[in-house]
Amino acid sequence: MKHPTNKPGARQHPRSHRHAGGPSEDPHGILLVDKPAAMTSHDVVDRIRRHFRLRKVGHGGTLDPMATGLLVILIGRGTRLFQDVMSTDKIYEGVMRLGIRTDTHDRDGRILGEEDPSKVTRAQVEEEMHRREGDQLQTPPMTSAVKHGGVPLYKLARRGRTVERKPRLIHVYRFQLLDFQSPNARFRLWCTKGTYVRTLCADIGESLGCGAHLAELRRLASGRLKVENSRPLNEILECDREDFEKLVIPVHSITFDSSAGPADPSGAG
Repeated sequence: MKHPTNKPGARQHPRSHRHAGGPSEDPHGILLVDKPAAMTSHDVVDRIRRHFRLRKVGHGGTLDPMATGLLVILIGRGTRLFQDVMSTDKIYEGVMRLGIRTDTHDRDGRILGEEDPSKVTRAQVEEEMHRREGDQLQTPPMTSAVKHGGVPLYKLARRGRTVERKPRLIHVYRFQLLDFQSPNARFRLWCTKGTYVRTLCADIGESLGCGAHLAELRRLASGRLKVENSRPLNEILECDREDFEKLVIPVHSITFDSSAGPADPSGAG
């Protein structure tokens, strides 16, 4: 059988050899990743971009290095969905550690002070959580990705600078205490975009008079996108190109409802 040949002057796709045995174009859509701890969101994007030799990749909302859970990766034309993904409500589960204040409000920060939290009761913790349900203004911490004059606050903090930050309106649908074994309080939080969970924990610690910081955090959902439908990063990186593309949710099949909350706040999840 005679195989067809390229016509004179025909151009090969410029990316046809970017990935051995792979298709000539990147997929277009979103990839749900279960982010491991000790990695930045940018690190995850970079690993996926380099491993699969993708041209255009981003993410739909930062998770701090210590946090795990749902990280929405945007690929190809999926990067146009950035604002849609960012604007969705979120569900988190985490652990607040009473008795220790840190400069970043989480376990990765420098310890600023320690106090005995043994007299704090479950009822007091629950009361403080419920007090933070509803609309409120929250000031972003200096160790955050919010930009000041085009520079992320965390970069200014590394230089020892502190600048004035404008409080932002957030909404907490529900702040539920799941378990309390002093000094640790495990919780679940339903909230709007841009909510700094570590700042909520630090504020509760101050109200209780003993200080507190965020010891663990896991994102369970971003709008209707759920962590149970994600794959751990190490599993994704073990995929060949064909299996990887099967994990990408195509752009045309994705819809967002900005008026829909992340879940029924009256339920457990």
